[in-house]
Amino acid sequence: MAPSQPALHRMGRRPALLLQHLLRALSGLAVGLLYRVRSRGLDALPDRGPALVVANHVSFVDPLLLLGAIRRPVRFVMDHRIYRIPVLNPLFRAARCIPIASAKEDAVLMEHAFATVARALADGEVVGIFPEGGLTRDGDIAPFRPGVERILAANPVPVLPVALRGLWGSMWSRRDSALHRMRLPRRFRARVEIVAGALLPPQACSAGSLEAEVRRLRGDAS
Repeated sequence: MAPSQPALHRMGRRPALLLQHLLRALSGLAVGLLYRVRSRGLDALPDRGPALVVANHVSFVDPLLLLGAIRRPVRFVMDHRIYRIPVLNPLFRAARCIPIASAKEDAVLMEHAFATVARALADGEVVGIFPEGGLTRDGDIAPFRPGVERILAANPVPVLPVALRGLWGSMWSRRDSALHRMRLPRRFRARVEIVAGALLPPQACSAGSLEAEVRRLRGDAS
């Protein structure tokens, strides 16, 4: 008897999942050479089923850092310009990252990104987003955009808020220069922290509340 359509779909995903697991291991190794990474709270992510990971955006390598720390494969939504950086694009493609643009830049790409996120969550995958919509330019967290609310309205899945700490000022952030003028980190193997909060039900989440929670996890003064 021929396999069903859902079975074929799962079979087609297996090579990609294996590649993601390999990339996760390689990302952890590469990041470990540059930073001393300490994480806590990531066990709150369920072992199975769809979930949305929401984090602040500090550097070009944030997706790779999180891939190496989170035990499940995560498909990150990212700015199409970062996605296309030549030295990083093969890694982002292998990780099945999802490029996105603003409606003003490319409305078709934006809608395609939201549709891809919906399919991934419907398939039980974990999707990661940076709701600021871009890298911080001053080290602070920018207001979270309403795209996260659109995702949760269409796909009511649990949300894991995550704060990235210690990356501002690294050669992959925008503190000193553009990417083509990268500098070495001020401190070799600087300490980086990944701090996750409690898993939140979708009905309790808004752009504002998630921003406040990530700020709290990062240690911002109230």
